[in-house]
Amino acid sequence: MQLRKLGLSDNEIQRLPPDISNFLNLVELDVSRNDIPDIPDNIKYCKNLQIAEFSSNPLSRLPDGFTQLKNLTYLGLNDVSLTHLPQDFGNLSNLVAVELRENLLKSLPTSISQLTRLESLDVGNNEIEELPPEIGSLPSLLELWLDCNDLTELPPEIGNLKSLACLDVSENRLDQLPDEIGGLINLTDLHVSQNNIEYLPASIGDMKRLSILKVDQNRLMSLTPSIGQCEALQELILTENLLVELPSSMGNLLNLTY
Repeated sequence: MQLRKLGLSDNEIQRLPPDISNFLNLVELDVSRNDIPDIPDNIKYCKNLQIAEFSSNPLSRLPDGFTQLKNLTYLGLNDVSLTHLPQDFGNLSNLVAVELRENLLKSLPTSISQLTRLESLDVGNNEIEELPPEIGSLPSLLELWLDCNDLTELPPEIGNLKSLACLDVSENRLDQLPDEIGGLINLTDLHVSQNNIEYLPASIGDMKRLSILKVDQNRLMSLTPSIGQCEALQELILTENLLVELPSSMGNLLNLTY
């Protein structure tokens, strides 16, 4: 069959038929916002599939063989009920964007390091307690969304994400950021709101492109003087902390908007 794009979103479909495997030329599949509890195992035969959108279905797992879909570039699995990802998830090595927001994930597989083309990873609103060191092995990553999880620390390897522009770790249980975070030399947006952070590492001054820094609703008692080296800062949010004074180096932040 020559069908290349199949859009079935916003219906009340309860089952994807197994003969979906007949669509050998299918490139784009959107079945979001239905009532589908399972993806048929033989979807693995849709070898040309590049865009797969399954968000807002009562899925609890990915089928065996799903990671054989090696041409996938976009995978949408927001608001399903995934508790884990396959250990060989990294076999989907052509992925550029992965959306896994609002699931029940507690961890990410170490094979994630194989996703060398990945530019956007959204795992916000899960139950992730710890990140594997391999998170630092994603050379193309531009956006990393980790908000609303149960993280108590970030691995030092996160500083290896030299292309990263946006990092959101707000609404976790972090009490500090690793010194290595200063290695994020292309970061423009850093969101660490609603954690338990008492201080920012001096290495934050190495983030010369940082334009938005949100550290509201933490436990900051002082602010590192190196903040004055972030001269590209346009927005600095420090509300609801324990600050008594600010460093004089703040005077260098001439691009702050009011």
